[in-house]
Amino acid sequence: MNAAVLTKTSPLRNSPGPCPVITSDRLTLRPHRLSDAAAIAESLADFKVSRMLARVPQPYDRQDALDWLVRQTSGVTPDWTLAITTGDDVHIGMIGIELRHGQWHLGYWLNRFYWDRGYMTEAVVAVLERFFRRMPETEIHSGAFADNLASLNVQKKIGFRITDANQVFSMARNGMVPHIETLLQPEAFRRPSRP
Repeated sequence: MNAAVLTKTSPLRNSPGPCPVITSDRLTLRPHRLSDAAAIAESLADFKVSRMLARVPQPYDRQDALDWLVRQTSGVTPDWTLAITTGDDVHIGMIGIELRHGQWHLGYWLNRFYWDRGYMTEAVVAVLERFFRRMPETEIHSGAFADNLASLNVQKKIGFRITDANQVFSMARNGMVPHIETLLQPEAFRRPSRP
């Protein structure tokens, strides 16, 4: 890209760089592949997962996953969207840091058969550690539907604080749902000990 095209307001000027491969104690977080479509469709077709996400429709099928993956694998965005795997390279969830309206937003989901094992906390900590090494003074926005206590607990353990509450449209629920907005300032980030 021509350097003259990059301006102060260009999202690529303040980018964390290409989506990395990140390993933690039990997980490998890697860029998505088109071959992940079947696993993504299986996870997000489960209403217990999709009901906690704003932008995932129901029903959800393999073509929906492929449409999303084409954009994620194109390399045209500064976003990080990583497949969560347990080391066997099987896709069990997603974690991403996305630039929206000039602010970085954290989002994630996990196949429900992997819930309650501490995987999401481990994934979020690993991604934020890498992100903050590349962008050390960047605030991270996130949130969760008010009935998603597990997600809010993950954020609280890591240092996010609640900043607002509002209503957000959920495609899966086909309606407005109470939503809690959160913010993580780099100096508040902490790595919780594993139980």
